[in-house]
Amino acid sequence: MKRLRVGIIGQGRSGRDIHAYIIKKLPELYQIVAVSDPMEDRRQRAEAELNCDAYADYRDLFQRKDLDLIINATPSQLHVPVSLECLNSGFNVLCEKPLARRVADVDKLIEASKDSGKLLAIYQQSRYSPAFEKIRQIIDSGVIGRVVQVSISYNGFARRWDWQTLQEKNGGNLLNTGPHPVDQALQLYGNDVMPKVTCMMDRANSFGDAEDYVKLILHGNGRPTIDVEISSCCVYPEGTYNVQGTLGGIKGSIQHLDWKYYKPEEAPEQSLVSEPLSNADGTPAYCGEELKWYEESWDLSQEDGGFFDQMGKKFYTMLYNSLANGQPLEITPEQVRQQIAVMEECFRQNPEFANHSF
Repeated sequence: MKRLRVGIIGQGRSGRDIHAYIIKKLPELYQIVAVSDPMEDRRQRAEAELNCDAYADYRDLFQRKDLDLIINATPSQLHVPVSLECLNSGFNVLCEKPLARRVADVDKLIEASKDSGKLLAIYQQSRYSPAFEKIRQIIDSGVIGRVVQVSISYNGFARRWDWQTLQEKNGGNLLNTGPHPVDQALQLYGNDVMPKVTCMMDRANSFGDAEDYVKLILHGNGRPTIDVEISSCCVYPEGTYNVQGTLGGIKGSIQHLDWKYYKPEEAPEQSLVSEPLSNADGTPAYCGEELKWYEESWDLSQEDGGFFDQMGKKFYTMLYNSLANGQPLEITPEQVRQQIAVMEECFRQNPEFANHSF
C-alpha cells in the first residue's frame, strides 16, 4: 500500500491540532514530509513533533517533487487564493472549511481543478459524524416515515475575541461553525436543488464585527424543513438533533440518540369525520387513540477514539481511496458549492454582516 506524502500549509489549530493529529493516526496511509508556517516557533515544533521539513513561505512547498497532497490550513480569508496557487502549481489540494465566501470563488476553484487535472477536496468531516450517519440510517430505513422537519443546533454560550470574529477575515459563526451543520442539512434536504433560504443573524457576545448568532431555515415544496441554529448566547442547549417524521422521530446529540416510532399496520383504523365527535354519554369528545410505540437508542462507541477521531479517520480514508485508488470523492466541490450558495444568500439577507473578504 502506497503511503501518500503530505505537505501542510499552516500549523495553527487546524493544521496542527486537526490535520496533523488525524494523519499521524493513519501511518499506513499518509506521511507528513513538510509543513509551512510564518511563525518560527510553530515551524520548530513541527520539525520536532512530525520529523518533517518546515518552511516559512508556503510557496517553497511548490519546489518539491515528492508531494501527493497539500493541505490548505491557512486562515479563512486565504483559502481561495492559496488553494488556487496550489492547484495551478500542479498539486492535489485539501482545503479547510469554509472553502470560500462566494459561489464565484468556488467556480474558480472547480475550474482550476479541472484545468490542472488535480483533485480539490474540502474538509467537511462532519459528514462522517457517527451520530449523523446513524440518523441517516434510521431515516433511510423508513421507520419514522416521511421527514417533515429537522432541527440541527450547534449552540452554547461563549465569548470570543480572536481573528475569527472579524468579517474581513471571513470570521463569524456561519463561516466558521456553519459548514458542519449546513453540510448535514443539505444532505437531508437534497443536493439536487437549491433550497429556499430564510436567515436571521445577530452579534451577541463577539468582540469583533462578525455574527455569532445564526438562525437558518431551508425549505421548499416536497422537501423537509431544515432548521439550523448556531448560537453563542444559548446557556441551555437542548441537544444537537431533533427529527420529526410522520411515523415517529429522532432526538439526541453527537454522543447519544433516541428514536421512537409506531407501525401503521398496528394502528387502530380511523377515517375522517366531519361531524362533531361525541363520547358515549353524548358529551363533546376529542380525537384520541392508543398507539403502540417502539423505542430504540444508540450510543457512540469509544473504541476508536471518540467522534472527532472517527469522523477524521473516515474522511482521510475516503480521500486516500480517491487519490491512491481512483475512487470518486464522496464529498465533492459541487456539493460544497451548494453550501456556499446558501451562505451567500444568508449574508445577502443580513447585509450588516456581509462585509467579508473577497
